[in-house]
Amino acid sequence: MTLAAPYSPDRSLKGKLRRRWARVVHRRPLASVFDRPVVSISFDDAPLSAATVGAEVLQANGARGTYYVCAGLDDQPGHMGDYADRRVYADLSVRGHEIACHTFSHLDCGKAAARDILDSVDRNAEALAEVALQTTHFAYPYGDVSPEAKRALQDRFGSLRALHPGLIRRGSDLNQLPAVGIEGRDGEAHAERWIDRALNQSAWLILYTHDVREQPSDWGCTPEALDRLIRRATAGGAEILPVGAVLRGRTH
Repeated sequence: MTLAAPYSPDRSLKGKLRRRWARVVHRRPLASVFDRPVVSISFDDAPLSAATVGAEVLQANGARGTYYVCAGLDDQPGHMGDYADRRVYADLSVRGHEIACHTFSHLDCGKAAARDILDSVDRNAEALAEVALQTTHFAYPYGDVSPEAKRALQDRFGSLRALHPGLIRRGSDLNQLPAVGIEGRDGEAHAERWIDRALNQSAWLILYTHDVREQPSDWGCTPEALDRLIRRATAGGAEILPVGAVLRGRTH
């Protein structure tokens, strides 16, 4: 099967300005103060390798991750390998991993109308409910966001995660949380630098990747790289927790 070329979100100046403007409006500041570093490992789109190999790496280190899933991609082939399906998501949940929302069909929330975004989120929720799963946290597909998307989703989820890099502290925007990618040739080194910053500043860092394979895609990482990053974080005193576990019980 020949796959279509990977979709690319709006990289124009207009798109960049929209994403920048979105970061200053419809904010929901985090009120919590972190007294120790925390790292969350998240997987976007949930390729099967992330749900199998990625989960095994986390569990071997006594940790669990957050999987932002698109139920509309169940069992389909992709540029990051085959995607997992709802049965796999349900098994991940039983093993203590967090299943979170990423829209049904990987909709670009930066361009979509608010009604279309909510319809896609509703459809994802209905599909996941078939295997008794509920999602309470969300990540914007492609990291693309607009003020309208933030406003539409802010009352629906406990957090909305984007893709701009940064640490999470008191006052960070729960409607557009930063995240750092473990992807590409320099992904591990890039993530290492951000882990060290989180350790030094007792902050919360969300890492994200996609597939976890010996020969990963441009958006994924190797099992060895993931393992080394987790060990680096824990050796420095960080706790590895899913996104929802970090926020549970904290004042927003």
